[in-house]
Amino acid sequence: MFWLRMFAVSGSALALSSALAQAADMPGYPLPPPQWQTRRSHIDANSGWYLRGDLGAHWGLIGGADSVSPPNPANNILGSGMTASLGAGIKSSWLRTDVTIDYASPVKYQGTVAVAGDTTAKLQATAALLNGYIDLGTWYRITPYIGGGAGVAYARVSDYVGTAAPPVPGEPAKNRWNFAWAGMAGVAVPISHNMMVDVGYRYLNVGNFSSGSDTFAATTFKNVAAHELRVGLRWSFDDLRYTR
Repeated sequence: MFWLRMFAVSGSALALSSALAQAADMPGYPLPPPQWQTRRSHIDANSGWYLRGDLGAHWGLIGGADSVSPPNPANNILGSGMTASLGAGIKSSWLRTDVTIDYASPVKYQGTVAVAGDTTAKLQATAALLNGYIDLGTWYRITPYIGGGAGVAYARVSDYVGTAAPPVPGEPAKNRWNFAWAGMAGVAVPISHNMMVDVGYRYLNVGNFSSGSDTFAATTFKNVAAHELRVGLRWSFDDLRYTR
């Protein structure tokens, strides 16, 4: 019996020492104290819903002018003005979509029938566009993009003065709805956790404008467009996004 008890005690001690040795060899032994995991709220200005506002300058382009009473004006040019827009959209990964309302200040039209600059008018357009953009990656916090848009424009001609026979001293404003489209490119840079500065170029085409309503005064200003340089802000308000 004595030997049996000694054998049992020795076996138990050997098993205990083996278990302790294995535990000592386990990585991270002894176990570190538990660490509290905290979650930090963060708004990603490059994701989720956003609002935007833009200001800029535009330089008018025109494809020509056709008059009901020939000759047609030649040497057609458009002046420059200012543009402003507001919009809302959503960003998902590399794709962004928004809806914008764009107002452009009136630009002066000048054409020539008999004397240089003897045909004049003011052209103005307000456009509503659905836009799509593709982000091309981010380098040193700068994200370049390209995009396009399509929608409608409310085109307005005012203060029309022409020299067609008979001379037109001044026509009432004439309005029409047109199809409008745009192409754009630019860069975006974050300036805070939920705000980005957007600097870009846009080509905007707002279609044909018409002036006058009678046989002699009607003139069509063809393919009116603009080059635009714009600076804006995009503010993300998707407060439910988090990073751990």
